[in-house]
Amino acid sequence: MLRMGLLILIMPVLFVSCQSGRDRGMGTDIGIPDSVIYAESLEISEDVMEGMISNVSSIVEMSALIKDLGVPYSDRYLATTANMDSYNTNFRRALMLGVFGADLGYLIIYNRTTAVMDYLASIRRLSDGLAVGQFFDFSTLRRLASSQSNPDSLMYISLQSFNRMDNYLRAEGRAHLSNAMVAGVWVEGLYLLTQVAKTLPGEEIFERIGEQKIILNDLIIIFRSYERVHPEFAALSGELASIKELFDPVSITYEVGEPEAVERDGMLMIIQHERSIVNITEQQVNEITDKAEIIRNNLIL
Repeated sequence: MLRMGLLILIMPVLFVSCQSGRDRGMGTDIGIPDSVIYAESLEISEDVMEGMISNVSSIVEMSALIKDLGVPYSDRYLATTANMDSYNTNFRRALMLGVFGADLGYLIIYNRTTAVMDYLASIRRLSDGLAVGQFFDFSTLRRLASSQSNPDSLMYISLQSFNRMDNYLRAEGRAHLSNAMVAGVWVEGLYLLTQVAKTLPGEEIFERIGEQKIILNDLIIIFRSYERVHPEFAALSGELASIKELFDPVSITYEVGEPEAVERDGMLMIIQHERSIVNITEQQVNEITDKAEIIRNNLIL
């Protein structure tokens, strides 16, 4: 369910790269050509998009992972909805839509009905401020949240609503706001993962944190490419560059497994399996945790 939700939320967003997802995760230096920095419209090949989607998936699935690890629910992980008056620019509204979207997924997984209603109200206010609130099915979501009967449907409709907002923003020439939403999802997701790692450190949660190196590199490229036309991206790309320095020593290697023959629609297909191996130390996780907390708290103030 959550992986499908990721596809709904992230697929429409335009990313820039000339390497595969695997290669992007290995480098430590990001060079951005002038042709990218001064571009007004950015596109990406399908295979690069698939790599990006795969790399972001751990963030969208993190709520289920946190619960599966037996971590108790805690509202201290969530961004406060008390600062709504300070989100008074479209850039800030879009960022916080992503932040609250990540928190909404966490609340749905833990079936926290009252808090879900509060976050839906904040999401509605932000989306109305961006003139995309008509694409968010608030009445159905409130009804589902009140009944507590079908969290999967609640998750699906929430993500579907984000997808419709994203499509509209891109169609209206405001793709930079869609990318700001993705940034909010990523920053809040990393914050949640690292806060949980404080409470319950372990290899699985450490690996999920280390995997974020790949998408981080892509996000920085995107935000730097927007800085000339949309200067508000400069501060956030600078923040992400500061945490990138902590991710640089993290190494990600790939182990190729046995190919699998499967039949789909009457055709024989060969699927090549591989798994990533993340080498990250507890000290590196602690340093990333401290920096992620600073960046995220600066974001929501």
